[in-house]
Amino acid sequence: MDKNFDKSLSDAGSSRSYHKGHRERLRKRFREGGSEALPDYELLELILFRAIQRRDTKPIAKALLDKFKTFAEVVNAPEYLLREIPGVGAAVAWELALIKAAAVRLRKNEIQNRNALSSWDEVLDYCTTIMGYETREQFRIIFLDKRNRIIADERQQQGTVDHTPVYVREIIKRALELSSTALILVHNHPSGDPNPSKPDIAMTRKIVEAAKNLSIVIHDHVIIGKEGAFSFRANGLI
Repeated sequence: MDKNFDKSLSDAGSSRSYHKGHRERLRKRFREGGSEALPDYELLELILFRAIQRRDTKPIAKALLDKFKTFAEVVNAPEYLLREIPGVGAAVAWELALIKAAAVRLRKNEIQNRNALSSWDEVLDYCTTIMGYETREQFRIIFLDKRNRIIADERQQQGTVDHTPVYVREIIKRALELSSTALILVHNHPSGDPNPSKPDIAMTRKIVEAAKNLSIVIHDHVIIGKEGAFSFRANGLI
């Protein structure tokens, strides 16, 4: 038999053995130490194991972090950008989307059936998880009952990278349909800067006035950005 052929078979077997051993070592470290025992690229490797069965995932994990900078940015990246990384296909994009969906569901469960005002940090965490990394502006409303428990959380509009149309009449109409007596308004700034624009301030005042006429309270308007969150109430704008 050709010696080169023998060597290629041996090398292939060694490579498979190394990858299997590496994966088992990572899994063991995660089982014993949790996520704190792994740097971001190794945690990404664990996620990629399911999508990429027979390939070293370390270079792919590191390439993702090189491009998107943080673990959160990787998980929230759109599929078309993810697939610019060699080795990343539909299966990897799907796994990352699943991680994002699970994170959103966990955050949402934390605030369900609770007083939104006394669980304010959890509400902000939920809003950041669902909106903080979106590439287009969204306008959401959290509808509350008389005890400030969350009745519903709905995306009302989605716009462009720097504008979302907001219709005051539709907001009030939906609040009445749900018998909601208080609202928390939320939208995101894809630029990352959560500070409000003049149109943001003007629009918020219109909603506050319209709601007041029907005894609906606007508790806050929160703008979510990668650099943090801006509260209209905390800054004296409501």
